Amino acid sequence: MADYDVVLLVEEQLNDLDAQQVRALHEGIDDPVTYHVLLPLDDAAARVEASLGTLGGADLLGSPGMPIDVGELQDLEEECEERSHQALTASVAALERVGATVASSAVVTASPTDALAAKVHDVDGREAIVLTRPHVVAEFFHVDWSSQARRKLGVPVLHLIEHQNLDEQAEGL
Repeated sequence: MADYDVVLLVEEQLNDLDAQQVRALHEGIDDPVTYHVLLPLDDAAARVEASLGTLGGADLLGSPGMPIDVGELQDLEEECEERSHQALTASVAALERVGATVASSAVVTASPTDALAAKVHDVDGREAIVLTRPHVVAEFFHVDWSSQARRKLGVPVLHLIEHQNLDEQAEGL
């Protein structure tokens, strides 16, 4: 019996409900199901650049620029890398708590959909699952990860929206 390999691309740390939802999708499969988890690196430099780009409109109003200390940027990058690795470790643990077998996991620095396509190819994946927060505009224009993956892969791609735990939902109220 060959393993039924499933590649997961997760935008954020999976919680127990997300893990249960993923595991439930494969309960009726006779072959052993093996998961491969990919989580993109939370890119500090991109965040800073995006923030400055947003603030860049203030340059038109004559506001002074905001200098960025290289040391602070490096600290932020290290913090983002550590946070990504912790989220990946917690995601794998959540899957294992619900009885899933996780064969591999990685924080990816390349394009998330390129990394997904490469992993599906490498493990001869049978399906791919993309778990993200809602991205209404990207989904509307079909430039979200799921749409990109569907164009690149020859396997089914399922897009799931990650759940927030009750504490996070309460904070948002």
